Amino acid sequence: MPKAIFWDMDGTLVDTEPLWGIATYELSENLGRRLTPQLRERTVGGSFANTLGIAATHAGVALAEGDYDHHKAWMYARMADLMSGTLEPNPGVRGLLASLHEAGIPMLVTTNTERVLADACIDAVGRGFFVDSITGDEVERAKPAPDMYVEAARRVGERPSNCLVFEDSWAGMSAAAAAGCAVLGLSETVPEGVVAFDPANFLGATHAHVMQWYADIADLKRESAIE
Repeated sequence: MPKAIFWDMDGTLVDTEPLWGIATYELSENLGRRLTPQLRERTVGGSFANTLGIAATHAGVALAEGDYDHHKAWMYARMADLMSGTLEPNPGVRGLLASLHEAGIPMLVTTNTERVLADACIDAVGRGFFVDSITGDEVERAKPAPDMYVEAARRVGERPSNCLVFEDSWAGMSAAAAAGCAVLGLSETVPEGVVAFDPANFLGATHAHVMQWYADIADLKRESAIE
């Protein structure tokens, strides 16, 4: 088994990405030009600074002093409103978390979402499953920098190479891989060093399945080293 497991939140534990999509498109419209789907994809899993920069550049807007705080306040208020409904974990997630927790595997939530919004999602999934959580405003550099995963490994007293990560965004997968973690990417297209993973596998899965997934990653790494 991995010594610890780190879980991305948006899109991995909880399907909040559609809500972020609504708020992101509206933010871009506030700036004067709606993002294209391709540009919206570049904001997924990133920090607010990344999202605002992409939207402002697309709209041809030069941000003045105070604009960042203004737009961030609007964005977070909008997300709080969108998230005020029922938040449900993605299919199969809660059962798998329960099995891993019972097996004694320490787990953290590792999300670029800032604490003010993240806590509601963590509570919806089940805070008791996790020994800790790290949010985007609690590290010097958010994903795709590896800081969050290096810090997560430090908190559980393990090397990143002994830890498993579930991530769905390019930024998050890149961050975890750069930190040296084993990474299962919930996407058809994944960065180098990440193994593509179908989230449908969460349904009915237990800690025994995770043991096999982790072993499979090790086998792939050995095969790659031989080649």
